[in-house]
Amino acid sequence: MSVRHGEVVTRPSEVESAYAWMRLAASVLIGTVGGIGMWAVVVVLPTVEAEFGVARAGASLPYTITLLAFATGGIFTGRLADRYGIVLPVAGGAVLLSIGYILTSQAGSLWQFAIIHGLLIGIGSSASFGPLLADISHWFTRRRGIAVAICASGNYLAGTIWPPLIQHFVATYGWRETYFGIGVLCLVTLLPLAFALRRPPPHQQISEAELAAAGSQARLGISPNMLLSLLVVAGVACCVAMSMPQVHIVAYCGDLGYGAARGAEMLSLMLGFGIVSRLISGWIVDRIGGLATLLLGSTLQAIALFLYLPFTSLPSLYLISALFGLFQGGIVPSYAIVVREYFAPGEAGTRVGVVLMATLFGMALGGWLSGALYDLTGDYQAAFINGILWNVLNIAIVGWLLLRKRTQGMVAA
Repeated sequence: MSVRHGEVVTRPSEVESAYAWMRLAASVLIGTVGGIGMWAVVVVLPTVEAEFGVARAGASLPYTITLLAFATGGIFTGRLADRYGIVLPVAGGAVLLSIGYILTSQAGSLWQFAIIHGLLIGIGSSASFGPLLADISHWFTRRRGIAVAICASGNYLAGTIWPPLIQHFVATYGWRETYFGIGVLCLVTLLPLAFALRRPPPHQQISEAELAAAGSQARLGISPNMLLSLLVVAGVACCVAMSMPQVHIVAYCGDLGYGAARGAEMLSLMLGFGIVSRLISGWIVDRIGGLATLLLGSTLQAIALFLYLPFTSLPSLYLISALFGLFQGGIVPSYAIVVREYFAPGEAGTRVGVVLMATLFGMALGGWLSGALYDLTGDYQAAFINGILWNVLNIAIVGWLLLRKRTQGMVAA
C-alpha cells in the first residue's frame, strides 16, 4: 500500500492476496452474526402466534416487515458503502441490531414486535449482506464467483447454526430472554469485525472492469435500466417461491404433527445444504457466468418445490429440504455476479442493493402470501403451487436474457 497526496492507494497486487482472503473470512463472520434476526423470527413464529393470539398470516407479519426493511436498507447501506466505505454501514448496522433485539424483547403486542423487529433488525441486518457482497467483489477477479458465494454463505451459516440454538433457548428461557441475549452478542462481535475492514478496495482495477461491464451490456443489446428492471422482476419471482419452505417449514411440520423442533432441524438442514450450494454455484459461475448459473439454480429450485406436493412423511421432508437447500442456495449470489458482469464497479453497492431488495421483497411477499393462502385453504398445498408458478416466471426471464446474450454474440461474430 502507498500514499499519494494524503490518499491511500491500494496496489493491484492486493487483489486475491492473503489479505483479500482474510477480509473474506471477516465478512463471512459478519454475515453469520448479522443474519441471526432473519431466522430467529422464523423459529419464534409459532410462539409469537400463540402469545399474541393471532392467525398464521398475522404471525408472519414481523417476518414480512423485517424483509421489507432489510430490502430497503440494502439500497441505503449499499450507497453508504459506495461513498464512504464498508465500515460505516456495518458498524451502524451493529448498533441498530443490538438496540432492535433488546427493544423487541420488551414488546407488548404483535404490532410493537413487528415494527421494532422490522425497522431496527431489518435495516441493521441489511448491512451484513448486500454491501459485503459488493465490497468483496472488488478484491477478486479470477475467483470472484467463489469469493462472492463464500461471502453470501454467512447468511446461510446463520440459518444453519442459529435456529436449533434459538429453539433450545426459547424452550428453556423464553423468546424474550433469548432476544435480549442476541442483542448483546451482536454489539460485542460486529463492531470489532467492522473495523477490521478499514482498508479501501483496489481502485486501480476499476477502469478495466468498467470497460468490461460496458461490453457485456452491449452484447445483451438492452439498456442498463431495462436490464436492471428485468433482474428486479426475476428476483421477486424466484424469492416468492424460495420463501415458502424457508419461512413456513417450522409451522408446516407443526401442522403435520411432527413438532416445531423437527421443523427447526429441517430449516437448519436446508440452509446447511444451501451453503454447499453457494460454494458449488460460485465454482460454476466462474466457468459459465452469472446468467447461466442463475438459470440452473432456478430450474432446480422449481423441481424441489414440486417434490413437496406429493411427499409429506418425516423422512421425505428431511430429504426434500436438503435437496431444496442444495438447489436454491446459489441463486441470490448469482444475481450479485450478474450485476458485477453488466454494471460498473463504482455502482456495485447500489445496483446490488437494488437487485437484492427485489429478492428480499419477494421473500417478504412470499412469506405473507403463503400464510394468507394457508388461512384461506387450511393447508399449504396452494402455497407450494403458488411458489412453483412464480418460479416459472423467473425461469422465463433469465432464460430470455441468456438466449439474448447468445443471439447477440452470434450476430456480433
